[in-house]
Amino acid sequence: MLKNIFLPLTLVLALGGCATWSHTEATKDGKPLEYTSIDKSAQKDPADVLLSKEDITDKPYETLAELEVIVNKTTIFHADPTPEMVDQKLKEEGAKLGADAVVLIRYGTVGISIASWGSLEGKGRAVKFKKQK
Repeated sequence: MLKNIFLPLTLVLALGGCATWSHTEATKDGKPLEYTSIDKSAQKDPADVLLSKEDITDKPYETLAELEVIVNKTTIFHADPTPEMVDQKLKEEGAKLGADAVVLIRYGTVGISIASWGSLEGKGRAVKFKKQK
């Protein structure tokens, strides 16, 4: 009986320790935004995307998408997710959309789930600055 449980449990733990994943969702007007419809030439370098926990009120912009990312700690041996990791993921997702900035950034709570030893959620609004005349 113990052998019947030990082998599957060992496989699940071994394979689960190798897996990594993170969830990313972009929406506009409450509907999922498909990255396949994004103009690839509009993409930017993530280093060029500004981040702000506040709204940017001195430059007019258009909203490209509402972003939601989750950074996971996939095994007990990995470092806990940090706001800096979430910021990097938000920059990457904003850059895919051609965003100039991600504003109104907020962080969720760290939690443990069946798929992760800990996670940290981040949300923000990907925006593109309007050309000023």
